[in-house]
Amino acid sequence: MAFAPLVVAATEPLQLPEDEHDEEGAADEDDRRDRRREPRVEEGQGDDAGDRDVLDVQVPFLDAPVLAPDAHDAYQQARPSAQQATVFEHCVRAIEKGLTSGTHGLPLMGSGDWNDGLNRVGIAGRGESTWLGFFLYSVLVAFAPICEARGDRARADRYRTEATRLRTMLAFSWDGEWYLRGYYDDGTPLGSMHSAEGRIDSIAQSWAVLSGAVQPSFAERAMDAVRAHLVNRGSQSVLLLAPPFDRGEQDPGYIKAYPPGIRENGGQYTHAAAWVVMASARLGNGDEAAELFHMLNPVNKTRTGARLERYKAEPYVIAGDVYANGPHAGRAGWTWYTGAAGWMYRAGLESILGLRRRGAEFEVDPCIPSNWSDCSISWRIGATRYEISIVNPQHRCRGVAAATLDNVPADPRAVPIREDGGTHTLRIVLGDRKLDEQAPGAAEKLERASSR
Repeated sequence: MAFAPLVVAATEPLQLPEDEHDEEGAADEDDRRDRRREPRVEEGQGDDAGDRDVLDVQVPFLDAPVLAPDAHDAYQQARPSAQQATVFEHCVRAIEKGLTSGTHGLPLMGSGDWNDGLNRVGIAGRGESTWLGFFLYSVLVAFAPICEARGDRARADRYRTEATRLRTMLAFSWDGEWYLRGYYDDGTPLGSMHSAEGRIDSIAQSWAVLSGAVQPSFAERAMDAVRAHLVNRGSQSVLLLAPPFDRGEQDPGYIKAYPPGIRENGGQYTHAAAWVVMASARLGNGDEAAELFHMLNPVNKTRTGARLERYKAEPYVIAGDVYANGPHAGRAGWTWYTGAAGWMYRAGLESILGLRRRGAEFEVDPCIPSNWSDCSISWRIGATRYEISIVNPQHRCRGVAAATLDNVPADPRAVPIREDGGTHTLRIVLGDRKLDEQAPGAAEKLERASSR
């Protein structure tokens, strides 16, 4: 990477000054990953806090020398630029820079997308990324309403139009059993069922689900392929891709320098594995989502001496990767990986337990194992506490039959946040009945309760 680590926060957006945006060469391609993540983070923060004022905060850009024409990367300390812009402008520039399109109508890979190790797939500027297409689709769909709310209707419409176009082109990335990972510069498919190595990649499948860009039947089949090829119960790991790159003719990048089954080259990359958990829950598979979550949980990898001997790492932090090949299968790589820890937290709290904040409201839509009879969440917001109980008398994975807030019928999709310093009790009952099918008058009660 040419510019700083892949850490993006609303108060420190990663972006180049305007005078460097149009430079040709590796630097221009190399920082594309960073800027694509910025609006995604901001969209999540805006929803959680319900405070769009953060979009108007002025923050500096980051500045660093442009790469030399013959250089592919550089390790440097970026410095704050004298040029500033609002957080919204940072996000818009990131999206605009990412609106590229190759021969197959997908975003350009550049010198790598999420996976730095695929740094030679698009080194000539023509390679494309299916995963980036799904990710960009989700960013455009989420950010368009933000633009509209700020009075920029033209930009919102353009983003929605581009999202529609992307969705159409992504459909052509279906390879028969799963989605391609992308295309090399010469048009050769990456992650194809016809590939000798790197035949299937998990993040193209998980984000096909998480983005909402594909039909449910294709989403299910994509996850079926993950189950069949990437969930390794022997080593208790969820692989990033399979089979690993080794001696094949394709040269995807430095990923091939890792031994097969190590790190991104066919091992478990926990950041991506958490997305598989979330995708499974999104499809309503509570039993599987919980199984995979427990599979990734380092506590479970150290419960016995034998497990600890295999895992060889701390039980209280997340490992960035877990080996999956040879005598070291199941062994942790480097640990204290905060990126994967954040996604694991979201997978457990949001995807499985179903708690999501939406500004001044929150929703509870669990996707839990069918054998759980109940579970609970104790959630504190400032000085206010919500004691949330989820009961599952019919042993379902998903589906809310009824909800009460402080013994009054409530809409679990829009529970009001009352920052009054008190303790509120929310009871969620899972079952077959949909909210709209409750007894006469229930809809009116739900409406009144959610408006309080």
